[in-house]
Amino acid sequence: MGGKPSKRETFLPISEQMKAWSAALAAEFQDWPQVTQKSFFGFTALYRGKTLFGLLPRTKSVFTPKAVAFRFESLSRDVRALIEKDPRVAAFDKHKTRWFTFELSSDSDLHDALDYFGRAFDKARSPKKTK
Repeated sequence: MGGKPSKRETFLPISEQMKAWSAALAAEFQDWPQVTQKSFFGFTALYRGKTLFGLLPRTKSVFTPKAVAFRFESLSRDVRALIEKDPRVAAFDKHKTRWFTFELSSDSDLHDALDYFGRAFDKARSPKKTK
């Protein structure tokens, strides 16, 4: 599941193409129920309730110049198999394997990125309130 970034990662500025892809994805998420978007150190953070499930680069790269990121608290067997066979996906918190990057190379990759974000959104749950 991809290479391991260095301990002190440099977040490089993103290209105009990446800004356009991120803006297109952000616009799509505006219609999703329970999704809020917050500016976060050069990124747009995607939340379902209080649970962070994705990052879109706004001004800085997510480890590589053309990547978006999504998070799974736990992976089902079918999602793990899907991720392991997709060369566009890499884990970046190797020990916990909860955060993954998805490498975009063309407009057609946006559909698959949305599919991964949808799966991460489905798994994202707000903490249950206790009495």
